[in-house]
Amino acid sequence: MTDQAIENGKLVSLTYSICDRFDHVLEQSDLPVSYIHGGQTELVGGMDRAVAGKRAGDTIHIELGPDQGIGPYDPDLTFTDDIENVPPQFRHVGTEVPMENESGEAKTFYVTKIENGQLTVDGNHPLAGKDLRIRVQIKEVRDPTEQERMKDGMAHSTPWGQH
Repeated sequence: MTDQAIENGKLVSLTYSICDRFDHVLEQSDLPVSYIHGGQTELVGGMDRAVAGKRAGDTIHIELGPDQGIGPYDPDLTFTDDIENVPPQFRHVGTEVPMENESGEAKTFYVTKIENGQLTVDGNHPLAGKDLRIRVQIKEVRDPTEQERMKDGMAHSTPWGQH
């Protein structure tokens, strides 16, 4: 393996953990996740900029405020209704509820609370509006294969930055 720096067009494999401000793990990937830097994959909260120039073996720590990671929490994406108006298959906390707006755009909501005959669904990402602490470990940096380029939508094109 060569000692390559992360730059646009390089395949990067990394592991990560996302914690809240109290260091409770909210999301974690111990198996390496791979993407082509500067390609179609967007990384949360400017992680692209934080890993640029780093090499395999490097560890990066990133702290993001509530509006920097996934984005702010939107109270307009939370709805409460009488449980009797909700089909039985959706009457469990954690259940995914697919919904569509008037324009036909689909969005997934989650049942977050059932209380006093009321059921609440929330369309916000679970990390929205939270202070986040992200730890990234770079596992590999290399040139992608043609197959990996095609999978990322970069076939026969030059690498580009997305942010």
